[in-house]
Amino acid sequence: MPVDAPAALAAAPRTERITWDHQDVQLYHLGVGAGVPATDPRELRYVLEAGLRVLPSFATVAGAGVPGVIDGLSRPGVDVDLARVLHGGQRLLVHRPLPPRGTATVTSRITAVHDKGTAAVLVLRREAADADGPLWTDEAEIYVRGEGGWGGERGPSARTPEPAGPPGAVVERRTREDQALLYRLSGDPNPLHADPAFAARAGFDRPLLHGLCTYGLTLKAVVDTLYDGDVTRVREYRARFTGVVYPGETLRVRMWEGPRGVTVTAGAVERGDTRAPVLIGVVGIRGTGATEAAG
Repeated sequence: MPVDAPAALAAAPRTERITWDHQDVQLYHLGVGAGVPATDPRELRYVLEAGLRVLPSFATVAGAGVPGVIDGLSRPGVDVDLARVLHGGQRLLVHRPLPPRGTATVTSRITAVHDKGTAAVLVLRREAADADGPLWTDEAEIYVRGEGGWGGERGPSARTPEPAGPPGAVVERRTREDQALLYRLSGDPNPLHADPAFAARAGFDRPLLHGLCTYGLTLKAVVDTLYDGDVTRVREYRARFTGVVYPGETLRVRMWEGPRGVTVTAGAVERGDTRAPVLIGVVGIRGTGATEAAG
């Protein structure tokens, strides 16, 4: 069996030291659509050194190491074809606002292996801390098609229902045709997002936008629309990737504010976004008592 759940769960944690600076943050922000219009002060706060703000989702690429999905496939007990792998979801808990430059120690391990029948789902958790204490905890759900059915635990349902009633805010964000080529410079070289031949082998018409690019783009839309760019308001962010995005498509982001934060969906306008959103998530805001997403 290519996924050996006991071996993956028993493997020792890995620890690495990472560093980042303002240029890494700026590149990431450009990769999730910041800087347009290029003279808008609300956009420049993400791309100019002076007063640089850091989206919490930058944590998913900080240090530009091996991305979580690929990292999870290199663990003991895991031997699968990358073409059969998709990013199923991401959870992030931010213990403190992220600085524009820093050094941290990251400890990671596979904490769960779920049997979904037609697929296996690996959960890779990373915990980052610096000299002042914990910085963030994140979890990547790695969906491996065709590797389920061994009789293991199915795991919890990750469904987040869309709230009743119309959303409180709706915005559209057009992605660039080269969005995935730009985003991959932040550390995710998976050929699924750049190589048409590899995308075809994985069963897609053309390369896909990274799930984490959609993740960051959607969070930025929420922060800009509801909190005037105040990135420090975000405490947690969890999302499921329920569909694919092709570079160049327009995302329509819908937001429902509630006592525990913001429920958000994103859909591709060109493919009927209301019928099949590509992302469904919850953004927990500091001071709301939102449930921690990871940890």
